[in-house]
Amino acid sequence: MTKLFHFLFPVRQHARPMSFLLLALRWVFGSFFLWHGLQKWAAFDILQQQFPDPLGVGTTFSLLLAISAEVLGSLAIMFGFLHRLALLPMMFTMCVAIFSIHAGQPFAEKELAVLYLSVFVLLFISGPGRYSIDRLIAERQED
Repeated sequence: MTKLFHFLFPVRQHARPMSFLLLALRWVFGSFFLWHGLQKWAAFDILQQQFPDPLGVGTTFSLLLAISAEVLGSLAIMFGFLHRLALLPMMFTMCVAIFSIHAGQPFAEKELAVLYLSVFVLLFISGPGRYSIDRLIAERQED
């Protein structure tokens, strides 16, 4: 259980400048990704009839999964809450976009998904930094 806890709530100390950088990355890319999710949510009625279904679960459910990953995941990484867990569906969504939705298309069509995936993988590896809810949870558990 402690390995899982330390994975979800890393206790590794980042220097203050690195933690500010991680905070900025979380907010910048989280905000952009949140915007994509909110746009999908606003156009739900239109998109549910034409949204791709690469997993074979139906267009409406595929759209709900994408919106959930983009809205809830973005908010979680912005605040650093269950940071690594929140990044998993976001990375999965980008992998589906790259390798399924835009598979046969030129790189320019999948470039944004590759960029998001790259940043999400780097954030996953680094952890949320000291300015996060996860860090507060980890510190309380140590006491």
